[in-house]
Formats: sequence, structure tokens, C-alpha cells
Amino acid sequence: MDALLQLLQPLLLPAFELLGSPITWVELLAFVLAVWMVICNMRVHVLAWPLAIASSLLYFILFWSGKLYGEASLQLVFASLALWGWWQWSRGKGADGAALRVRRLSPQGLALCVTLTLLAWPVLGFFLQRQTDSPVPFWDALPTVASLLGQWLLARKYQENWSVWVLVNGVSVALFAYKGYWLTVLLYAVFIPMSVAGWRAWARHLHQTPATAAGAC
Repeated sequence: MDALLQLLQPLLLPAFELLGSPITWVELLAFVLAVWMVICNMRVHVLAWPLAIASSLLYFILFWSGKLYGEASLQLVFASLALWGWWQWSRGKGADGAALRVRRLSPQGLALCVTLTLLAWPVLGFFLQRQTDSPVPFWDALPTVASLLGQWLLARKYQENWSVWVLVNGVSVALFAYKGYWLTVLLYAVFIPMSVAGWRAWARHLHQTPATAAGAC
């Protein structure tokens, strides 16, 4: 990994400074792609997935170089899940055999999602505490496990993914502020109202016909 970071060193050079901290080129590029990705997600546009892959790989480089190993590893999972999500939005089917549309979780499904997240959070936190030099293992673990849930809900077009992202983005703002990633702090702060807007946009999709549900980016 050190060899890879050395090869990508030009991307880790400062593009400018914000609040006394250097903003690298990799963080700047990831920021732009991530905003575009969320806009496409709000509009239920499949372009969101290739943008997710590109931004996740850039954030992997940034977070690994900053020793946020949970967040860094999550980006590789995100990139892999984005391939699956891309396929789901293009060819995935619901339980009725029809193409996926925006929908809601059942109460049982919601309870299961919450339970699994609460169980996985301390498990990953203890792992990071014992196996890595992460300075904030449990704060690193919470958005990691919640993001996995959010990504699965997003890929299967469940509206509840947006409420998960509100939680993830709120915790991530504090985590990245601790590391001095100020542009990423701004990004995740902007993501919070965008997630609320995404919930509302998908609420409208719940009442649209398949012919009118797709948006453009």
C-alpha cells in the first residue's frame, strides 16, 4: 500500500488551503464527483453508480493516507457495491418480478436493519481498536457499518436509505473535522440537507408511474 501511495503522491499534493489545512487534489476531485453522484441518486438516475465507483476509489486513497482504515476499507466495499447497485438499477427485479421502483421497507425489515447495525457497530469497533492504529476506532466503525446498510437500501431503491445517510453524514462531519479534512467536512455537511431532499424526492417517486419516474443528470 505504501508503494501505491507513493505512486499516487501527485494526487496527495495540496491544491489549496482551507481553514489552515491543505486540501489535496484527490479530496477535491472526490468532492466534485460525490456531489454529482448524490444529485443523480436523488433523481434516480443510473449515472450515480459509475460516479460512486470513481469517488469511492479517490476517497480510499485519501482516508488510507490519513489512517482512517475503517472509512478507507469502506470505500473499496462501496466501489464493489456500486457495481452491484448499477446492475440492480439496470436489471434488478422486485419480489413481484417487475423492474425495481422506489419503495418503503416493511416494519419487520426496518427492525431487522436497525438490529443488525447496532450489533455490527461494536464488533467492528473492537476489531479496529485491536488490529489497527486508528485513533478513533468506534467513531470510525459507526459510519462504516451504517453506510453498508445505506448502500444496500439505495441499491434496492428503498426510500429509507436517505434517513441512514443523514445519520452517516452527521457522524462523518465530526470524524473528518477531527482529521482536518475540511473540504470533506463541507461535503458531508451539504449531504445532510441533500439527504432530506432525497427523501422528499423519492417520496414523490412512490406515487409516479414507471414512465415518469426516471430523472436526468
